[in-house]
Amino acid sequence: MAIYSKEEAKQILEKALSFSTADTCEINLNGSESGNIRYARNTVSTAGHRSNQNMTVQCSYGKKSGVATIDEFDDASLKKVVKRAEELAKLSPENPEFMEPLSQQEYLDSSTYSASTSKITPEFRAKVAASSIEPAAAKDVTAAGFLNDSAGFAAMMNSKGLFAYNESTSVNFTVTMRSNDGTGSGWVTRDFNDVDKFDAEEASQIAIDKALQSRNAKAIEPGKYTVILEPAASAQLLGNMFGSFNARRADEGRSFMSKEGGGTKLGEKIVDERVNLWSDPQHPDVPSAPWAGDGQARKKMSWLEGGVVKNLFYGRYWAKEKGVDPIPFPSNGIMDGGDASLEDMIKDTKKGILVTRLWYIRTVDPQTLLYTGLTRDGTFFIENGKIKHPVKNFRFNESPIIMLNNLETLGRQVRINGNLIPYMKVRDFTFTSLSDAV
Repeated sequence: MAIYSKEEAKQILEKALSFSTADTCEINLNGSESGNIRYARNTVSTAGHRSNQNMTVQCSYGKKSGVATIDEFDDASLKKVVKRAEELAKLSPENPEFMEPLSQQEYLDSSTYSASTSKITPEFRAKVAASSIEPAAAKDVTAAGFLNDSAGFAAMMNSKGLFAYNESTSVNFTVTMRSNDGTGSGWVTRDFNDVDKFDAEEASQIAIDKALQSRNAKAIEPGKYTVILEPAASAQLLGNMFGSFNARRADEGRSFMSKEGGGTKLGEKIVDERVNLWSDPQHPDVPSAPWAGDGQARKKMSWLEGGVVKNLFYGRYWAKEKGVDPIPFPSNGIMDGGDASLEDMIKDTKKGILVTRLWYIRTVDPQTLLYTGLTRDGTFFIENGKIKHPVKNFRFNESPIIMLNNLETLGRQVRINGNLIPYMKVRDFTFTSLSDAV
């Protein structure tokens, strides 16, 4: 059995902790049951089920720490893993940034678990595959997709009296559709905690339509264009920007948030005033664990408000060095959207490009957050408020900071990889060259 109740997990952790004679000891216990199905060329290729459980023990003597792991939890195995961690700690050098484990924290209630998701069956997974394969084959399109669902728990306990426990479920789905003439491609992704919110037929149909509509793309000149970015197109750029909210990197002059001559951009306006970005572990659409990996309690936190930097996240060591309260790295990102529909954005565009997805994104300049990458799986030319024809894919060079300063319109939010990202219309997005990839 890989999933333990709160009480079962607590008993195992207490037993393991009782074997430690180190100055401090922190133990993490995790388990999950997951299933998957994969298909390609309109045929299921693999399907399976996994059951995993793991314990990680960190023991410390002063500032010297050792870590050991195990996946068996009888008394002899628990004693063995704790003693191994203690032996390694005694052999290790001191860590000058060592922080003792936290005492008991107050955690928010969690809504990351869905009973429906935990009850997904192989028959359900097969039906999801069929809902992609059958309509694709009927339209002379080839489907390749992957569905993975999981239910699990995470628990931790330490010698300072802290105990934390959380159950969670997830379902993740991606599918690529290719027209059988090889010239069109469509793609879609979906992720939820609650499988009842997932509609495989709807998602697959979007990808099929994109594949058919993107056939025989025409080449147009690269340059600066007004773009409508679907949420999957901007999610990674925004995620990369989010990484620059690290206080230590900013203080040490190693990130976009660093100011010339010292200091950070905390309190400065860096993007359009319509941009509000925050995290919230209790958000009903993107719930997340109420505690971070070191046991810190997560709470709702504003990062950008009216385009102004409101907070940076601080690890416990750096917070101590700076004399401030630690702020853990957030588990989700939520950006305010607007009322405009995708259709409205297209109608209001005289000349522009609709981008389904960006991929193969790489850093060009970390200090300015300049990135490069490619469009993919459906890129379309807009003229006089209508989609005129598909266009060949581009390579782009762009910064999310410039992008959010060139914001024209915000649309509805969509969940992408546990975050909420809106449709965005942005002017002067820089495409540098063409790509022959479909």
